[in-house]
Amino acid sequence: MAHSKNRATDGKITYPPGVKEISDKISKEEMVRRLKMVVKTFMDMDQDSEEEKELYLNLALHLASDFFLKHPDKDVRLLVACCLADIFRIYAPEAPYTSPDKLKDIFMFITRQLKGLEDTKSAQFNRYFYLLENIAWVKSYNICFELEDSNEIFTQLYRTLFQVINNGHNQKVHMHMVDLMSSIVCEGDSVSQELLDTVLVNLVPAHKNLNKQAYDLAKALLKRTAQAIEPYITNFFNQVLMLGKTSVSDLSEHVFDLILELYNIDSHLLLSVLPQLEFKLKSNDNDERLQVVKLLAKMFGAKDSELASQNKPLWQCYLGRFNDIHVPIRLECVKFASHCLMNHPDLAKDLTEYLKVRSHDPEEAIRHDVIVSIVTASKKDLSLVNDQLLNFVRERTLDKRWRVRKEAMMGLAQIYKKYALQAEAGKEASKQISWIKDKLLHIYYQNSIDDRLLVERIFAQYMVPHNLETTERMKCLYYLYATLDSNAVKALNEMWKCQNMLRHHVKDLLDLVKQPKSDSYNKAVFSKVMVITRNLPDPGKAQDFVKKLAQVLEEDEKIRKQLETLVSPTCSCKQAEVCVKDITKKLGSPKQPSNPFLEMVKFLLERIAPVHIDTESISALIKQVNKSIEGTADDDDEGVPTEQAIRAGLELLKVLSFTHPVSFHSAETFESLLGCLKMDDEKVAEAALQIFKNTGSKLEESFPHIKSILLPVLQQKAKKGPPRQAKYAIRCIHAMFSNRDTHFAQIFEPLHKSLDTENMEQLITPLTTLGHLAMLAPEQFAGPLKSLVANFIVKDLLMNDRIPGKKTTKLWVPDDEVSPETLAKIQGIKLMVRWLLGVKNNQSKSGNSTLRMLTAILSSDGDLTEQGKMGKPDMSRLRLAAGCAVLRLAQEPCYHEIITLEQYQLCALVINDECYQVRQAFAQKLHKGLCRLRLPLEYLAVFALCAKDPVKERRAHARQCLVKNINLRREYLKQHAAVSGEEKLISLLPEYVVPYAIHLLAHDPDYVKVQDIEQLKDIKEALWFILEILMAKNENNSHAFIRKMVENIKQTKDGQCPDDAKINEKLYTVCDVAMNIIISKSTTYSLESPKDPVLPARYFTQPDKNFSNTKNYLPPEMKSFFTPGKPKAANVLGAVNKPLSATGKLQTKLSRMETISNASSNSNPSSPGRSKGRLDASEVDHSENEDISMKSPSEAEKPSRGRKRGAASSQEDKVQETKPKRGRKKAANTSVDDTEEQWGEDSSMAEATMETEDEQNSPPKRGRRGRPPKSATKDETPSKGRRGRRKAAPSPEEENDEEQEVEEEEEEEDAGSENMEVKPKGRRGRKPRAEVVEASDSVEPTPQKRRGRPPKSQTAARRPGAAKPRAVVSQEEVSEEEMETSQQSEEEAEEELVQESSPKVRRKSGRRDRR
Repeated sequence: MAHSKNRATDGKITYPPGVKEISDKISKEEMVRRLKMVVKTFMDMDQDSEEEKELYLNLALHLASDFFLKHPDKDVRLLVACCLADIFRIYAPEAPYTSPDKLKDIFMFITRQLKGLEDTKSAQFNRYFYLLENIAWVKSYNICFELEDSNEIFTQLYRTLFQVINNGHNQKVHMHMVDLMSSIVCEGDSVSQELLDTVLVNLVPAHKNLNKQAYDLAKALLKRTAQAIEPYITNFFNQVLMLGKTSVSDLSEHVFDLILELYNIDSHLLLSVLPQLEFKLKSNDNDERLQVVKLLAKMFGAKDSELASQNKPLWQCYLGRFNDIHVPIRLECVKFASHCLMNHPDLAKDLTEYLKVRSHDPEEAIRHDVIVSIVTASKKDLSLVNDQLLNFVRERTLDKRWRVRKEAMMGLAQIYKKYALQAEAGKEASKQISWIKDKLLHIYYQNSIDDRLLVERIFAQYMVPHNLETTERMKCLYYLYATLDSNAVKALNEMWKCQNMLRHHVKDLLDLVKQPKSDSYNKAVFSKVMVITRNLPDPGKAQDFVKKLAQVLEEDEKIRKQLETLVSPTCSCKQAEVCVKDITKKLGSPKQPSNPFLEMVKFLLERIAPVHIDTESISALIKQVNKSIEGTADDDDEGVPTEQAIRAGLELLKVLSFTHPVSFHSAETFESLLGCLKMDDEKVAEAALQIFKNTGSKLEESFPHIKSILLPVLQQKAKKGPPRQAKYAIRCIHAMFSNRDTHFAQIFEPLHKSLDTENMEQLITPLTTLGHLAMLAPEQFAGPLKSLVANFIVKDLLMNDRIPGKKTTKLWVPDDEVSPETLAKIQGIKLMVRWLLGVKNNQSKSGNSTLRMLTAILSSDGDLTEQGKMGKPDMSRLRLAAGCAVLRLAQEPCYHEIITLEQYQLCALVINDECYQVRQAFAQKLHKGLCRLRLPLEYLAVFALCAKDPVKERRAHARQCLVKNINLRREYLKQHAAVSGEEKLISLLPEYVVPYAIHLLAHDPDYVKVQDIEQLKDIKEALWFILEILMAKNENNSHAFIRKMVENIKQTKDGQCPDDAKINEKLYTVCDVAMNIIISKSTTYSLESPKDPVLPARYFTQPDKNFSNTKNYLPPEMKSFFTPGKPKAANVLGAVNKPLSATGKLQTKLSRMETISNASSNSNPSSPGRSKGRLDASEVDHSENEDISMKSPSEAEKPSRGRKRGAASSQEDKVQETKPKRGRKKAANTSVDDTEEQWGEDSSMAEATMETEDEQNSPPKRGRRGRPPKSATKDETPSKGRRGRRKAAPSPEEENDEEQEVEEEEEEEDAGSENMEVKPKGRRGRKPRAEVVEASDSVEPTPQKRRGRPPKSQTAARRPGAAKPRAVVSQEEVSEEEMETSQQSEEEAEEELVQESSPKVRRKSGRRDRR
């Protein structure tokens, strides 16, 4: 040992045995050979070899010399590094090197050698690995903690390791690197920012993507050292986030990316950092808040994140950013929602409220992304979203922006297909979203062609996928149709009707292009192009494309033939698909990927191609119906009762028989229908009869064996079947058989002879049958019919009351409670009218006699004999029948001419009848006749009387009818610009309704005192009801034209009573009211009228040129009731968005918020405030995307129409107490709680009935007559409609022939009252106060018979605060219940006053009694 020490101290280097001196004098190869032996020696040594350690001490010092550390050969350097690593291992814990500089040089040298790890395929890789393993195991670098330059050494080591790591390294390399680096962090005194940056930089997305292995290494290191490194990470973020010292690190700009990565690695690393984010969420810097929001969205939304539950204050603070003022931040929050819903269903409840607000965001993009988020989560798993979230998507299908609507509709369609059609989540999920199919079809009522086209596409691709096999497709359609609600069914029927109509238009165009060119040809083609254009999106551009298509059809015979095949009634679904592909392929061009012309053609082909229905499909559908009849179908599995399925199947076939009649031409189909005729279910048999009528035109010649079986069945049903089946049986015979006269005679004779009033129940069917025979074959039975009408119908039936009616206080009862005698009388009235409609001339003066009879019924309140035997419900039925009969006759020019003005005015008053159902059904009939342009224009003026209706929904309906009719006429005039002749223009131009309205109001029986302020205010209300809609647009200076008309009327006299000074004074006073409205609401009224108006000669005398009437007939105090303000189109068209079909039926229950309001203060000329109402928060937000807004009755009281609140005084209230009103009060309980769940009125006009049976139909006690004044229904006064998209039903088919129209009218007449008494579901919530009082009174009998409006004294009783200024009242937010409680005693006291001041009055003449 002493010998060794001496050798060590004398500086002599001892080499291992066999190794010669290593110096610069030997070759590189020899040096490498010798160094390998040295490496082997050191590898074999351990720490306990004290003698060898001493022996080789100088060699260890020699190997650390600059000669080796800076040697140019990498193999030499690697071997030296391995030696040095072993030397540190052997001599640990004290290294043989004492100089700090030398230590730094050695470790920097070793670090440089570690770069060799990069090449895993190198021959020397094992030595590099050994080097790494050695220094990691020994933790050699820990020696550097004492060095001043330790940070430089560690940083260089970290950088090197992060640079060399790659996917060629195995787990051991990765582990040793982590061990090496973690020891430095865990055992060192501190971690410098530079070293921290070296680690964190690998987490930055750009670096992470470049070197995934470096990211994994950093991730493993941070997980291993989380506790030790956390304070340094916290300090870094504190410097950057809180103190804003971005210069401390180059990574400052990536701070939010780093937080996310660190959170994903180990949330404990950020324990002290997360509270700083809450502070940053409230920063004033938009960009900074946005970055934090993006960061937290990822942190909260990550799959396994528990951040929301662990840090609730931060979660709540984040949710607050959903309402951030900065749009990109709100957008980011909304986008995050889908990830959160999918990964954390437990947070859905927190998100729902915020998404609700954002679904009404003013920004289109945000509303759009709300839908995307909800739909994305729904498609992943329906259980992730609650019903409330799906309802947000539902609401957005009515958004004003097409992009949002489209996303919502497509989202719902995809959800429906996945969970309802494919049943991916079972029956419960299917049931949860069963409303989607109805909602999607309801959208077909929108005005926008884009919406309607999308509904058609959704139907063909998602609801009944056209690519299904025929049997499966028809089964899908069958059960879909059976489960749709009534309004969705109507929408679907309308869709097929529109597609069929467009198919016919294209067929017409194809026929035209074959003709030789001429001027008439060009006009015809242009006209047809315009019609087709209106059925395509963006009509402006589409017009050019359709013209181009017409040219292509002229030039290209192949395309023409393909299109002819497509529109042919015999085209099959498979043929249709082939034709569409061929046409689009032919018109497409690979060089032009974006081809607007081709896109338009695709839209057109999509609408006209019969992708669902052909002969094979109808056969499959019939088989499906037969399965249900036989009990072998899957009705129960589909959740449809068998009876409902059969009935729906027949209704479906009935609709398809209109649009695809040729597809029914098969013996199998007709035989199945024969079987349906023999079923007990009346509805099924009716549908089968209608299908035969629609499809059996060639049955006689093509299927004689069917005819021989069918004819006796039809004759039997015509004689003894139910009335509706009898009607259809007659129509079948008329449509299907050539020798119909013989068949008619065989039916007519026995029925005519067997008529007997002794058995009224047996009389109804014969009268129905005879009525239809009279209309279809009036000449064949001319003689017997005249005698039948004169002797039997009038004298025996109508002029006698055989059986006393039930004594009841109700004004209406269900159909099954109506007495047979009354039903027979109604059929008798209809028979008279049908006979006249069949004859179509008045040569025998039968028309005059019939009209006198009808008006006598009206003037006697329905009790023609006035013996008092009839019950009130029976009288209501007969009044309705008489009123509708006059309307039917007025549609025939020869009878319209003989209707006197008194008869017209009496008929008009039916719209103010005391019975709600009478008003309802009459308004429907009136609207239907006007929509078809069959009723003369003066009947449009009748709707002005609806301004006085106490039920909000009736006013809403009237308003919508006016809007639709006025728009219809304007559109017709635009499309038929060539309409010539002043007479034609007078009958169509909607502005010409003003003279009729003025004349009608001047003769209003309630207008008694010429100068009475209250009566004049009613007149003003009625005029404004019409003028507001007419003046919404000032097309062609129409305001000046209306003003000129009113001025001209003042220069004439009343044509009805030209010598009656009082009547003329009334006429002039009404003119002055109209003039004041025009002046107050228009700024262009004083301009020159575009043309001189022509006044109707029957209503006004010729103006006297020597007479100039410049007198103002209004009392001075009336002037304060005319407030200036321009009428707004949105208010008019948006106030009531309850769509109407061509037949006048309310077609949709899209949203109660769309139907609840029709007579808001904005429609009142005396409403200066026009304050916007408020909606319940659950229904609509106050944001710009909402279509309309209103004030719920339960939220605020609104001033009534026409009341000038500021000017109202107790004196006016006294005046009201003595003024009579007409029309029975029917308060509407129009709660808005279930938006879109309750529809307005359906085809049976049932759902508008707003009360329980007794409440609605029982007259009130103590002399309260008919309808209360408008001020009594303050809480019904709706609010202003906000601008937005307007809902309208599909336009009526103009091409309907007369017979079809009459038939439809007949059908509705029979069905109209069928379910009128049915009460709407879900509408029995809180009642308006006016209704509450009536409900309590309704059980007592009424003391008078007169129908008409009750005294205005009810105004005070209903509304003690009526004299409040408008501004005050409009701001009140008192619930209905509170108002009821506070007013109850006062109402009872004043009810007594009403009774005392109300004499019993009865009307017997054509004009109502007056007081």
